[in-house]
Amino acid sequence: MQTNFLSHQFNTGFLAENSTACPANATICDGTSCVLPEDNFNQTLSVVLSTVLTIMLALVMFSMGCNVELKNFLSHIKRPWGIFVGFLCQFGIMPLTAFLLSLAFNILPIQAVVVLIMGCCPGGTASNVIAYWVDGDMDLSISMTTCSTLLAMGMMPLCLFIYTKMWTDSDAIVLPYDSIGLSLVALVIPVSFGIFVNHKWPSKAKIILKVGSIVGAVLIVLIAVVGGILYKGSWIISPKLWIIGTIFPAAGYSLGFLLARVAGLSWHRCRTVSLETGMQNTQLCSTIVQLSFSPEQLELMFTFPLLYSIFQLLFALLILGGYRLYRRYHIKTKTDVEKTAQKEDPKSSAKINGGFVSDVMK
Repeated sequence: MQTNFLSHQFNTGFLAENSTACPANATICDGTSCVLPEDNFNQTLSVVLSTVLTIMLALVMFSMGCNVELKNFLSHIKRPWGIFVGFLCQFGIMPLTAFLLSLAFNILPIQAVVVLIMGCCPGGTASNVIAYWVDGDMDLSISMTTCSTLLAMGMMPLCLFIYTKMWTDSDAIVLPYDSIGLSLVALVIPVSFGIFVNHKWPSKAKIILKVGSIVGAVLIVLIAVVGGILYKGSWIISPKLWIIGTIFPAAGYSLGFLLARVAGLSWHRCRTVSLETGMQNTQLCSTIVQLSFSPEQLELMFTFPLLYSIFQLLFALLILGGYRLYRRYHIKTKTDVEKTAQKEDPKSSAKINGGFVSDVMK
């Protein structure tokens, strides 16, 4: 007993003398095992970065709007075949793919629900930036993002009701309509200003567009990195979710492109629909998950939206790299032929980065 007492005194004295054994602000100290006060750094960092990223995103969407011509945008609204195809992809292909992947990998019910929530979310704004870099139809891209966000108010509850019945009560899922509404406002207002600037000062709009497209590309990567830092302790999840997180965005891109091509859309619109289909609003998915489930349930699947976000970005960059290589080595050799054809055919209104081509003219 005395030996134990002396040992205890020695340990106590050693800890008192050696401040490196345990930090001074530790609430509990047992040898080298210390319990520190709750650190609010991540919470503060999250608030600050969310504010900064929201402002930056609004500026990027303003610059994207500088590449949209009002008459072409309205043409998509009046003749919404491209928007309709995108609607089928967004709220048809993606929820069904999520459902089939959940069945195929036989994941836990709570994990299946988060995969389905991701599949039912509207398109994300990152797709507009990538669509610009792959010479997509910017008028169609922004109109699809706007319409899918607006229609999500009704389509998300409907899709979740249909597909989650076998795993959970759809009433248990809390849909943050205020977040959806804010996403819509954050998209529509900056884009509207961009369209106005493009209409009034087209030369200045081109400069803003160039700067904004570069900032947008950096912002997309920054969001992925920040997400990895903030949630670095949540990466231990089921290997099945890792596999689904890899397959799901790739399937969205591929099936979106295929359906758009079957529907008879031009190549640059197929690229646009593909990106709008595969790139989901992962921030909205994370919000729904946090509102709907307990901390114990969140441990099983909270990281999935971030996982999907990273892989959707990686595949988007692969698409961008592949297209740029194709354009460099294939299209470049046809430049003179294309210029001659455009001079001979005054009706040809195809335009890189957002040109509207009437389906009648094709």
